[in-house]
Amino acid sequence: MIVYFSGTGNSKYVAGRLAAAVNETAVSIEGLSADITLNDGEIFSLVTPTYFWGLPVIVREFLNKLTIKNAAEHYIFFAATYGSTSGCIGEYAKRVFKSRDIEVNSFFGVKMPDNWTPIFDLSDPEKVAGQNAAAENYIDKAAELILKRENGYFMANKAPFFISKITGAMYEKERRARKFYVEDSCIGCGLCANKCPSQAIDMKEKKPVWARECTLCFKCLQCCPKFAIQYGNGKTKQHGQYTNPNVKV
Repeated sequence: MIVYFSGTGNSKYVAGRLAAAVNETAVSIEGLSADITLNDGEIFSLVTPTYFWGLPVIVREFLNKLTIKNAAEHYIFFAATYGSTSGCIGEYAKRVFKSRDIEVNSFFGVKMPDNWTPIFDLSDPEKVAGQNAAAENYIDKAAELILKRENGYFMANKAPFFISKITGAMYEKERRARKFYVEDSCIGCGLCANKCPSQAIDMKEKKPVWARECTLCFKCLQCCPKFAIQYGNGKTKQHGQYTNPNVKV
């Protein structure tokens, strides 16, 4: 079983590719029970995006409840997608798994386009396509090692774990969702509210309102059919929308 969380499709795609390579099934953690029972010889994996060099809150909440019956009898790996650096996510995940008495055999990172468009510019289709093409090598190498049941830390571009105190505080501040705003082009379709994995968005007078803290996955912004949802200082508008072209988000 390969479980995943994905905001705009990168981790969903990676989970699907790895699942196909090792003859497993990819399942979203949204709505999934955290009490896992595996068949004999079955692999378990978690695939997640990297947020502020760490774990998305929705993934943390899942891991903090996770139980795997007879975990020591199974090969378990962790994989993270990231834009510029994997940061502290591998060590963070290792510690949370350990707190649940689960030993992770291997860790993998897959560099892909980063949907954090307040910083990253995804307006050039050729550049984005090149990044996605390059990601296939990361996925293929991970699949090869997983099939061999290799143990080890194969995640590049990591950062010292102490930095997570800083980046984690930044994430908690940003996910209060105060910086989202809606342009006049909004048609009130409600897609953003329906797709929000944190149920953080309410529709009021046919306009989205961020009423609660969110995961900060940017699914609302990136999937808006009119690109009416923006964030922060306006760079999201010029940096464009992104969803992984290989999966349905």
